[in-house]
Formats: sequence, structure tokens, C-alpha cells
Amino acid sequence: MIPALVVFGYLAVVLCIGLFAGRPATRGKGDAEDYFLAGRTIGPAVFLLSLFGTNMTAFSILGASGHAFANGIVTYGLMASSSALVIPLGIFMIGTRLWALGKRHGFMTPVQMFRDRWECGHIGTVIFAVQAVLLVPYIVIAVMGGGTTLRAVSNGVVPYWLGGAVVSLVVMGYVFFGGMRGTAWVNTFQTVLFLSFGAIAVTVIAQGMGGFANAMESLLASPSTAPLLTRERVSPLYFLSYTFIPLSSLAFPHIGIFCLTAKRLSHFRKTVILYPICMLAIWLPSVFLGLAANKAVDLPAIRAKVEARATLATQGPSLTPERRAELRTAASGDDVILKLVEGYAPLWLAALLGAAVMAAVMASDSQILALSTMFTEDVFAFYGGATRFGPAVQVQTGRIFVVLLTVVAYSIAMTAPQSIFDIASQYAFAGYAALSPLLIAALFWKTSTKWGALAVALWTAAAVAGVAVLQTVIPAPPPGAAVTVWGVGGVDVIARIAAGTTVLGFLPVVPMTIVSALLMFIVSRATAGSLPAPATLAKYEV
Repeated sequence: MIPALVVFGYLAVVLCIGLFAGRPATRGKGDAEDYFLAGRTIGPAVFLLSLFGTNMTAFSILGASGHAFANGIVTYGLMASSSALVIPLGIFMIGTRLWALGKRHGFMTPVQMFRDRWECGHIGTVIFAVQAVLLVPYIVIAVMGGGTTLRAVSNGVVPYWLGGAVVSLVVMGYVFFGGMRGTAWVNTFQTVLFLSFGAIAVTVIAQGMGGFANAMESLLASPSTAPLLTRERVSPLYFLSYTFIPLSSLAFPHIGIFCLTAKRLSHFRKTVILYPICMLAIWLPSVFLGLAANKAVDLPAIRAKVEARATLATQGPSLTPERRAELRTAASGDDVILKLVEGYAPLWLAALLGAAVMAAVMASDSQILALSTMFTEDVFAFYGGATRFGPAVQVQTGRIFVVLLTVVAYSIAMTAPQSIFDIASQYAFAGYAALSPLLIAALFWKTSTKWGALAVALWTAAAVAGVAVLQTVIPAPPPGAAVTVWGVGGVDVIARIAAGTTVLGFLPVVPMTIVSALLMFIVSRATAGSLPAPATLAKYEV
């Protein structure tokens, strides 16, 4: 129970940082720009650490280690390798351009820019609605991660529902009162903490397991675990699909909004250079620990997971869907890294490492604040609320939205059946990757039109909804099996697999993104008569 008490103490510290750091830099200043963008005054160190931290959620530690536990070292290649290239490149090419346009024209959200760029009103509201719905799964996985972490470090004394509720209330508290300034400082503190987690955890756990070399040799010697050290369990098309996932970071509204907070353009330089190093520091330890957990069968909790996974693999087809769902839950690896810390680290260190894991889990604050910013600016202010009621009411509206959003995310998290990794990659990441042509076209293609933007938004919403319905109607088959949903000439066009859905062997993110790009091009060409005025286009020549 001591680790749980340390984590609760950590949550109290985080809440205090968010509350005190969130006070306006200038007494009496409390307008929307100060609350939602910290007055565009974030310095270089806080900008780097908070921007990286807001992108590293429960997905990066719990999700990555859980996926590696089931699939092996290939997890690093799936996400970290491509993300370390695509995300910094996107920050350099798109983030800097967003910053310049926001500084020049006062934009506070991407939708404000879309409305101005394409001279559209209600289409911008449609884009907001799609972005808002797609960002909710990303917030949900943070609640799931909080519940998982507190349940694990307390040995079940703190139930999953209570752990998720505590984390939700803490995040809601400092976002509600601290706004962007408080959120940025909390993210900075948390990023320093969870970046230090990797090296410490690997060193301590390796000693407890008798060295990682021995663990890897044992995995390689066993026919059942040797594939975990290769890409054997992931097909080439499935692997290629993950190169599309980092495109989502270009379109995430919380990343775009965070780019608007930098005080100077020069702050982006160090961020672009150091971002890949930070990726390495957090992803490599998480993946290796998840992989090594397969040999930690001396820990009862992990042995139970390995046995459940083996039962699924050998008896899966003969089991009922309900029994398969139970075994999948039992075999889930989202908490293996916590079980390793609990089993091999001294009590005091396990407590500190538990707090470090919680630091990564709680990075949903920026997503919650981003949605609040979008609602108040893109809906409340756009439809006359700010003019009618004033800036003070606008900020209070944003705070109320924070509360409502947190309640919705918590409710979904309590019933979400899938793993953290799968929820993030199939819904939030896939949807935003499909929306990336919106941002690219708005910034770099003069002849794009509002109708092309509408087509992309509607297609993305329909595609994500289709995947969600399909996976709800058709139960997941056992690992290694596939259910053909639609086939042509003996070829599985759409198939239901244990981890989700495939389209011609690819994850849905691939056809979704390609079709979005084609729709933007074709529909914009077909509606070339609705181009914005030359004066509007001239504003975007940065």
C-alpha cells in the first residue's frame, strides 16, 4: 500500500503545481487568450518538455509495454521509429507555420484558421464536431491508465473505477483552475519524471531478473517465445500501416494549439532536434520491459497472463465469445510494467516508479484543455456568445466544458473493453491521420476548397464509425485467426482480427488517409469556383 500512498502524494503535488502555476502572469489578466494559450508566452524549456509530454500518454508506457508483451520487439518499429521522424518533421514544417499564422491573425484553434482560410462558417463547425469526437478516445485511455496504475500499485485495494475517478478529478482540477499555463508546467514536471523512469526501471528490473541478456537468451531458446524477438507475428502490410499513424500528430488539435503558445519561433528549433531523443528515452525501455515480462513467470500475476494467452492460442476456436473476452482481459499486458516494478524493485523505488508511470498516464490534460478551447472559440464565441456575454463568461464556459468532458471520458473508460494500444491506434490515431490532409491542404495548397475540407471531415467520421460498428457487431476472434467480413475472389477485403480490423491486410488508417487525400484533391478540383478571395489567400503566404 506504500506505493499507492506515494502515488496519491504525487497527485497532490501535481494538483498544487497546476493551481499555482496557472495564475496569470499579469495581475488582473484573465482573458481567453491567457487562459487557453498562456498568453502565448511559453518559454523554450517548458515548450519542449510540455509539447513532448502532451503527446506521451498512457499509450507510450502502459500501451507500448502491453503491446510488446503480446507481440514482441516489433512494437518499437511499429510506432517509435516512424514517429521519431514524422513528428519532428511535422513540428518543423507545420507547427512553425501555424505559430506564424496564429501570431499574425490571432488564431487560437485550427478550426478558426480553417474558417478563415476557406471562408466557411458551418463547415468549420462540422470539422470541430469530428475532431472533438475523435479526441475523446485519447482522453479515455488516460482514465483507463490511471485506473490500471492505481489498482496495480495498491495490489487491488484501490479498485479500477476509483483509480480512474481520482486521476480524472486531479486532471480536471488543475485544468479547470490553471488553464494552459498550469497544464504546461504540470506537463513539464511530469515529462522530467517519466523520462527518468526508463533508465531507472530497466536497471533495477534487469538486476531482479538476473540480467536482460539472460532473459533475451531464454526467450530466444523457447520456440513459443522466440518469435517475440522478430517481426514474425506482424505481417509486412500491418507493419507498413503504422507508418501512417504518426500523421495523426500533425492533425491533433492539442498539438496545434500547443504550437500557438510558444513565445518565439526559435523555440521550435530545440524541440525538433531533441524530440527524437526523448522518444528513444521513453519508448525503448517500455518496449524492452514489456518484452522481458514474458520471462518473469516467477511473478504470479504475469504467469496468469501468460497462461491465459496460451489458452487463447490453443483453445480459442472452441471457446465461447464470452470466455474469449474473459481470457483476453486476463491476458492483457497494459499493467505488466507495473507488475515488474512491484515484483523486482525495492518498495521505496517501486513507489517512485509508480509515480513516474502515473506521470505519463496523466498527459490527457492538454487534450481536455484543447477541446475546451475549441468549444469556447469554435462554437461559443463563433455563434456570438463571447460578444454577448463577454470574455469572463467565455472562460467560465470553457471550465464547465472541462467538467462535462471529464465525466464523459470517465464513463466511457469504465466500459471500454479493448486494450489501451488498440483503442488509441484504431480510433484516435487513425481518425486524425485521416484528417491530416485538411491541415496540409489549408497551409500548402492554394486551390483547395471548403467543399474538399467538408468531404474529408465527413469521410473520416463515416469511416471511424464504420470500424466501430463492425467491431461491435462481430466479436474478436482468437489470436492468429481472422473472420472474413467481405471477400472478393478468395481475397479478404475486410477482415475482423483479434486486434481490430484489416482492409486488404492493412489497418483501416491506410485506406482512410489515402481516400481523404483523394477526396480533398478531387472535390477541390470539382469545386474550383468556390475558391476564397485573393485577399484571403494572400494572408497565408508566410
